[in-house]
Amino acid sequence: MRKLNVAMIGGGFMGKAHSLAYAGMPMFFSPAPAIPYRKTVVDINDELAKAAADRYGFESYSSDWRKVVEDPGVDVIDIVTPNNSHAEIAIAAAKAGKHIICEKPLARTGAEAKQMWDAVRQAGVKHMVAFNYRRTPAVALAKKYIEEGAIGKILNFRGTYLQDWSADPSSPLSWRFRKDVAGSGALGDTGTHVIDFARYLVGEISQVMGVLSHYITERPVQSGSVDKLGTVKAGADVRKEPVDTDDEVTTLLRFENGAVGSIEATRNAWGRNNYLTFEIHGEKGSICFNYERRDELQVCFSNDPDDRRGFRTIYTGPAHPYGDALWPIPALGIGYTETKIIEAHDFFSAIVNDTEVSPNFYDGYRISVISDAIIESAETDKWVKCL
Repeated sequence: MRKLNVAMIGGGFMGKAHSLAYAGMPMFFSPAPAIPYRKTVVDINDELAKAAADRYGFESYSSDWRKVVEDPGVDVIDIVTPNNSHAEIAIAAAKAGKHIICEKPLARTGAEAKQMWDAVRQAGVKHMVAFNYRRTPAVALAKKYIEEGAIGKILNFRGTYLQDWSADPSSPLSWRFRKDVAGSGALGDTGTHVIDFARYLVGEISQVMGVLSHYITERPVQSGSVDKLGTVKAGADVRKEPVDTDDEVTTLLRFENGAVGSIEATRNAWGRNNYLTFEIHGEKGSICFNYERRDELQVCFSNDPDDRRGFRTIYTGPAHPYGDALWPIPALGIGYTETKIIEAHDFFSAIVNDTEVSPNFYDGYRISVISDAIIESAETDKWVKCL
């Protein structure tokens, strides 16, 4: 079986998720399209890189991503770094002829994402942006029903991504709260997942009318004022720095096919953990999904008898998308790691079979363009076309 050597740039939380996917993919999908070999992991210094290699099972480590990108023994570059470094690494990797998977959002701006899209297209390498939530079997099943015409012409899409992890103003400053690194806040961090759902399930978004809200204007810095769990130390002389990213985004949508919709994303919703949802209404029925109940898809079809019409639950399992590679009993449980395993399978299949994979850098570029339009709309208080 073909082996593809992976160099992962970044060794944090997403590095753990991607490493698990590389280890697990050949176990779930048999025969696997290829064996992802964990060759090199890169972090900001040798100490952190070695710790990541030991923890995630990589053969070697480095603190020089440029040298690793040029290594002829590396086939795949996996980018799991903060957003401001995506473009530089991806463009260099494309020029070196490497296949690339990059965490979301693809870039901080549409212009930056366009450079990445141009680079991979010119190099002819395979490329993927890691919107893994669409690999959830229930989401893929919703796509199947829509393509089959089960709910007819789509009229409306309503999506949310609600979290509370940064609702506490005493939680420490990180790169996700800095516009120069992240590009945006809740919009880029969580809202882009909902935009991906909207494009994947309904179609291209043509116009937006957005509102960005900023609630917390400063946060304590990490050094000295917080413990290992991120809690501000009692009695600490806390130094704070400004926060310049959005905490919440709300936007109306117009789709090219005539459908309308809305998206709401926030990191300040107390009581919401990973409340990623969509509800889609068509002329013949409706579909609802909540990632916190990721084995379930709620459906209602207009041709159900009047005395039986209403939402019912389908539990995903072997009969549904990706089911034959996962667990043999419906509702046995699909986790975040499984969506990453499926993502890895689809990406490596595209490399081995020379096929297209989505979402790719073009999708990432379009999502960045839509995000830019939402920001412009919030600033001008007008509908903005997603050009």
